[in-house]
Amino acid sequence: MKISSSVRKGVLSLLLTAALLLSLAAVFPQAHAAYRQGSSGSTVSTIQKKLKNWGYYNGAVDGIYGSATVSAVKYFQRKNGLTPDGVCGSATLKALGINESSSSGGSSSQSGDVALLAKVISAEARGEPYAGQVAVGAVILNRVAHPSFPGTISGVVYEPGAFSCMDDGQINQPVADSAYKAARDALNGSDPSGGAIYYFNPATATSKWIWSRPLITVIGKHRFCS
Repeated sequence: MKISSSVRKGVLSLLLTAALLLSLAAVFPQAHAAYRQGSSGSTVSTIQKKLKNWGYYNGAVDGIYGSATVSAVKYFQRKNGLTPDGVCGSATLKALGINESSSSGGSSSQSGDVALLAKVISAEARGEPYAGQVAVGAVILNRVAHPSFPGTISGVVYEPGAFSCMDDGQINQPVADSAYKAARDALNGSDPSGGAIYYFNPATATSKWIWSRPLITVIGKHRFCS
């Protein structure tokens, strides 16, 4: 059977389109899913649980992305310098400590912990002695292990009012190289704070309550307390 030139051209066009799509898929990895009003499932439950633990959400953890979840996500986004659109895209998921590409195992999670810990250390202890930088990281990890605080690094960091750098924008400043090393040392068990769960700079502290905390040690300008 003789195939017309128009049919041959059509088949060739389809083959070229398919090849182009395959090439694009190889070049551009699949993006994170975006969760918005109407979404549902286990990831939505995780979003709700984190927001609830940190005081942004008061609704039920039901895995249904409703208007209350949208409002909570917007609140979280506004407080953390993200576009307050109520949609959990890659940036918001990262800020929440949710890594959907964690199929590579613990290494990606560990890398994310180091990066987040380093950001806080750099913002809160820039210019402090190295031991003081490690101690700030240790305080965050001590809180993770303490029953009065969220049980993850991201949960502790993003808990409302926990760290001044989250409110004054210092968290978004460039991260000092020493902060990455300090974060790794803290994660590996170094704790110059002596088990502290609080620290403050007496020259800038505005809370009278923080002075009531039992002092453990002083490193640089920071007092570390239990």
